[in-house]
Amino acid sequence: MNRAILFTDARLVCPERGEREGELLVVDGVIADGPAPADALRVDCRGRVLAPALIDIGVARIDRAAARAGGIVRVAPMPDQVPVLDEPGAVQRLALIGRPDLWIHPIAAATRGLAGADLAEMAICLSAGARAVGTGRGWIADSGVMHRVLSYARDLDVTVITHAEDGGLTRGAVASEGETASRLGLPAAPAVAEALAIARDLMLAEETGARLHLRAVTTAAGFALVRAAKARGVRVTCGITPAHLLLSDNAMSDFRTFAHLSPPLRSETDRHAALAALVDGTIDLLCSGHDPRGPEEKRLPFADASPGAADAAALLALALGLARDGRVSLPRLFALLARAPAALLGLDTGALLPGLPGDVILLDPDAPWRIDADTLPGKAGNTPFDGLPVQGKLLRMWKGGRELV
Repeated sequence: MNRAILFTDARLVCPERGEREGELLVVDGVIADGPAPADALRVDCRGRVLAPALIDIGVARIDRAAARAGGIVRVAPMPDQVPVLDEPGAVQRLALIGRPDLWIHPIAAATRGLAGADLAEMAICLSAGARAVGTGRGWIADSGVMHRVLSYARDLDVTVITHAEDGGLTRGAVASEGETASRLGLPAAPAVAEALAIARDLMLAEETGARLHLRAVTTAAGFALVRAAKARGVRVTCGITPAHLLLSDNAMSDFRTFAHLSPPLRSETDRHAALAALVDGTIDLLCSGHDPRGPEEKRLPFADASPGAADAAALLALALGLARDGRVSLPRLFALLARAPAALLGLDTGALLPGLPGDVILLDPDAPWRIDADTLPGKAGNTPFDGLPVQGKLLRMWKGGRELV
């Protein structure tokens, strides 16, 4: 049993209750109402922000140090791990290795070996600890297979998480078609590859009634499709990374491989469409897309380097910048970072409500620091935000009422 903790003089930020000054009580690892026990440990927040700890959907690798630095207490790793998460043993092992500091909620493979052909044993993987099923880094090209995946997932009442790019168009490409890719001579694919994949998957989701989550939507055409589908009642949600909100393909201008991402960075027009989609609620959640890559994978010619960015450690600071710029309120920001990811995974957490887990972070939203790829906590520092001045520092973090140090 955990000792009771009373957080005092806090600026409480909750996706459900908004923002207010006050106290928060956690008893035996759970947020509680009522008077604090006489022996409760008191934590003076000194007017700083107390908010739900972050939940990161779709990470490529388990990275405890990066998660700790970014205020993340739960992660949902993509199914393309080693081994692929297409059988219950692999799912169960991964689900258990992080506790108690970092809870891991695996995304099981929708097809065996993520080959896009035969369905994986989704039901057994869910019973082993998976909280969603997904296509990993690739798109299922066979519409018949995708229809069966969505139908099976609907019957299991689980969300399908898909990577939305038509592989027939993106094969061999490392950038999005446009002025930057042309000037650099990079193999590129048209941005419509995303819209084509989204349109097909939305039609199948609508026909089957399944829940569909598009891991990263990054183009104006893609957002328009999602917006229209939501208006029709399709059970679809979508996410995005800070990189696709804050950077365009101009970031690749010096062949900097830290800006080689999947999906690739898009045009300024698409980036502004992404910001508009954030403001109007089309975007449901923010995720880091954390994919740490060492120098052996990044110190290569751009076309040969592996895609991916290591941004979990900077997720909180980058997200706070969106609130500071007036794009979203702080309660809405933590809905994007905690409450919505929890709902996608079927978890009742991500808010400062009685009865929910005491997963909370204390932060100074105004503390300045600079993102440094060489010193960023985690397995690698391949971030396209290297050198960027940011504001917002994690001060302390609790998982189930137990402080993580």
